[in-house]
Amino acid sequence: MSKTELQPKDYRFVVFSDEAAKFSFLTRSTAKTDETIKWTDGKEYPLVKIQISSKSHPFFTGEEKIIDTEGRVDRFKARAKKAQELRSSLGNKTKKAEKEAKKKAEKSAK
Repeated sequence: MSKTELQPKDYRFVVFSDEAAKFSFLTRSTAKTDETIKWTDGKEYPLVKIQISSKSHPFFTGEEKIIDTEGRVDRFKARAKKAQELRSSLGNKTKKAEKEAKKKAEKSAK
């Protein structure tokens, strides 16, 4: 199968309409629909209704809501503190073991 066979052949102009934001745009698409709409140029085009667009999506409108982040920083700091304490306690155990090994070596050398 060649690349030309993979590409759709039924591209046509289609109007996408975000009803909630009262926003529509005309573009080429292969989207299937039975509805039509009269566009600003006076021609009639197939209509695809969409629920969200760049005019209604919070990311594009700047109305992005901050999801519950309360306590995340505190939990992170608590985990970091616990990890640091664990590292220092393991370091202390290592130092203590080294001192004991050194004492044993000194006793056996005498």
